[in-house]
Amino acid sequence: MDYTEARAYLAEAAKSGSVLGLEAMRALLSELGDPQDKLKFIHIAGTNGKGSVLAYVSTILKEAGYRVGRYISPTLFSYRERIQVNEIYITKEALTEHTFRVREAVGRMKAAGNPLPTVFEIETAIAFLYFVQEDCDIVVLETGMGGDTDATNAVQTTVLEILTSISMDHMQFLGNSLAEIAAHKAGIIKPDTVVVSAAQEPEAMRVIEEIAAGQRAQLRIADAGRAEEVAYGLFAQRFSCGGYKNLEIRLAGTYQIANAVVAVEAVRALQELGFRITEEQLRQGLAKTVWRGRFTVICDEPLFIVDGAHNRGAAEQLRESIKTYLAGRRIIAVCGVLKDKEYEAVLQITAPYIDRMITIETPDNPRALPAEELARTAQKYIPHVEAAESLAQAVDRSFSAADREGDVILAFGSLSYLGEMIKETEKWRWTRKK
Repeated sequence: MDYTEARAYLAEAAKSGSVLGLEAMRALLSELGDPQDKLKFIHIAGTNGKGSVLAYVSTILKEAGYRVGRYISPTLFSYRERIQVNEIYITKEALTEHTFRVREAVGRMKAAGNPLPTVFEIETAIAFLYFVQEDCDIVVLETGMGGDTDATNAVQTTVLEILTSISMDHMQFLGNSLAEIAAHKAGIIKPDTVVVSAAQEPEAMRVIEEIAAGQRAQLRIADAGRAEEVAYGLFAQRFSCGGYKNLEIRLAGTYQIANAVVAVEAVRALQELGFRITEEQLRQGLAKTVWRGRFTVICDEPLFIVDGAHNRGAAEQLRESIKTYLAGRRIIAVCGVLKDKEYEAVLQITAPYIDRMITIETPDNPRALPAEELARTAQKYIPHVEAAESLAQAVDRSFSAADREGDVILAFGSLSYLGEMIKETEKWRWTRKK
């Protein structure tokens, strides 16, 4: 098997869709010798902010000298981005090697007539094999969806669980109330562990408290409302919390203060668990954290920002960021979403701040909503809407429309297209410089 064959195998496995539950995942890991039991994990679940908190915590741990595995989804720039050690992507050779091992194990499961794993379960098993091979001290593990029945929840050796902001998303799988969704997310909590949770809506908080108590887990609340001396900025932000003064992050977005507060509380918990992390390492880790695709400036003339706001909670956070950083500026938006998301709610929340919108169909995604259909919905709320035939056309039209001083281009919606959007923007700018 070579790298091309490995990717082809994974692409074929993706056609089977997703199935919630841990039976096949546990059987696959057993076939592989249970590599996950040789690792220690920080397990993160939530609706919004998982990736940012993962980036903060893993960067701080790396700064403290630990060898840190990262497992993330979705990815923006490369398939191999989902599996990293100390922020370096898994190599093609290692991905090929471990895909071959997993394929052989799946073959044995098929021969025995057992349920077969989904592509996400296969990818998770590949990650565990790689993290063992790379002798990781700790793995920061992001759930795919939910928590209790997510493939990542096959792990038992967690030292810390983190729950980020919980809101309405994936209702067809997780339930139609915050309580139901929170119950799934909090399903990652293991007995006698430490849990750090962002401050939640009361309905969700009650469920988290009950589950933590039932698992005899110590629950710590990271309330962003307690952050002090907050200074917002597109290129640097500062705040004080948890006894630390004047902490700096380079990630924009009002919600990044809340995510950083969760990360700081997680680090305090890790320190109490015996991890050696100094204040200077915490500060440096926060300041060095990079997490593109979340209110990220990718161009400054005109100002071009990308943000993965694809559900109601994320749209509300985006609205606050627009009010904080872009007040009074004309916004030309580019938007692409998946058809199983609450995209009309996202449009309703953000529309009052948008002068013009260009809709796109997220490329190479069977769940993508056609650009024309999204445009018809957007026209209910935004005066000037047009559908683009491609990302390249959307980029060209957005730059042409941003013809006044102070205009802002804002691309948001599904994270799945933002990596390509960034590449197309860089290509457009490079072509114009020639």
